[in-house]
Amino acid sequence: MKAHALTARLDASEAKLQDTIIGLNTLYLTLCGALVFVMHAGFAMLCAGAIRSKNTMNILLQTVMDAAVSAVAFYLLGYGFAYGVGAAPNGFIGDALFSLSNWSSHSYGVDYGFGWQNWFFQWAFAATATTIPAGAVAERLNFNAYLIYSFFISAFVYPVVVHWVWSAEGWLGYARNTAYSRLFGSGMIDFAGSGVVHMTGGLSGLVGCVLLGPRMGRFDATGRPIEMPGHSATLVVLGTVLLWFGWYGFNPGSQLLISAVPAAAVVGRAAVTTTLSGAGGCLSCLATAFFRHRAWDLVAGCNGALVGFVAVTAGANVLEPWAALLGGIIGAWIFDLTCALFLRLRIDDPLSAAPMHGFVGAWAVIWVGLLAKKDYICESYGKDCTAPGVGVVPHGLFYGGGGRLLASQVIGVLCIAAWVMGLMGTLFSLLKAMRLLRISATEEQAGLDVSKHGGSAYYYTDPDHGLRMDKPSKAHVPSAAAEHPPPPVLGSGQPAAAPHGVVPEPSGPPGAHDV
Repeated sequence: MKAHALTARLDASEAKLQDTIIGLNTLYLTLCGALVFVMHAGFAMLCAGAIRSKNTMNILLQTVMDAAVSAVAFYLLGYGFAYGVGAAPNGFIGDALFSLSNWSSHSYGVDYGFGWQNWFFQWAFAATATTIPAGAVAERLNFNAYLIYSFFISAFVYPVVVHWVWSAEGWLGYARNTAYSRLFGSGMIDFAGSGVVHMTGGLSGLVGCVLLGPRMGRFDATGRPIEMPGHSATLVVLGTVLLWFGWYGFNPGSQLLISAVPAAAVVGRAAVTTTLSGAGGCLSCLATAFFRHRAWDLVAGCNGALVGFVAVTAGANVLEPWAALLGGIIGAWIFDLTCALFLRLRIDDPLSAAPMHGFVGAWAVIWVGLLAKKDYICESYGKDCTAPGVGVVPHGLFYGGGGRLLASQVIGVLCIAAWVMGLMGTLFSLLKAMRLLRISATEEQAGLDVSKHGGSAYYYTDPDHGLRMDKPSKAHVPSAAAEHPPPPVLGSGQPAAAPHGVVPEPSGPPGAHDV
């Protein structure tokens, strides 16, 4: 009897412990999802500060709509395509859990490994991928077209990439179910989404800004770029800091749980590598801008920090701290060169979203194939590297891990690029053929706030103390008034130090300068 009673008490204690573990992991993932959602505020402030004030309301509304549209799209279709496992699972696309129809609270954390919080966390990532293109197509995209492509990315384009890499059935992922063979016996490591999230968003933006064409007045008749400064460096800094803060949910949160010692170690390491890569990118961009223009460029430093975070997102769990720092530094150089290339090709990306997320995202995935550490891979993916018969665990080429992981990373980059650019190119081309893609020249000249949203983001007091709405500026044309403008930001054509605070648009044509 005593033994039976003791066994019953132990069983009850074990059940309570299991409940506590589930509760702890639920709290952790929900809080990390909230941190990722805070990044939306960062994107909103960053985009608003980097464009002209006459389009501020438009870009802010787009950011809000990203959250709303992606939530509905991901609920109806996206989550099912990403993680649904039906009667005949396959490695290409999910086929269950549409509208969470097969989800049951009674099987919480058993049938699908996670509860409701996983949908919330994964939606926050989908919303991030959806909002990235906004910066690339800013100031000239039709708002209706924006709603259409936001739904398309969240419902189909992004979820399929998620299924490839992060689903247990996906054909491309390193963590693919052991019942299936992995690509090259390895699979692709993309811990928090340099490829899945950032390449998807960045390359979508690239296709969009190419098919849209540049903003009016962005290039002169010879193809040389003309300055189009953003209106508030203050908002750019605020956006950068909010994104920095949110990235501590984005990368460490991608471990999904913290209830085991190895998982907790991965979470801590991801926070360290994220910090160091962001710092490396920030300092690298700042130094490059100084040597080029002999000015300490605030916006360049902000861009560099974000570049560094993108550069470590794929490998935050498997890179050593020094490798994360170096990856951020090199990522900043890639960003700088890509921005310069875009200007040569007359590609107008107001926030350099495609270089930052698309090209640096690809670099981040490749970097993992070179320097992923074997012990960290085993810790993160639950492998016992010391067990007999394990064999060679695919890891970084420079650590003697062979080329299987690197080959998987390269294939992953190419497949994601082909999928995203093919689908988004088709959608944008259809919208363009239907004349739904770009606003009219009159609307663009007046500004989207006045022409589409019924007002202005800013009000200020006239010299006669009357309160009036900020006037939209005239078309941006060259003028002799800008003989000596501030040096441009890395490849973006923006000035090194945009005015702090809110500056109203001038009533006459602004100055311009060929660079």
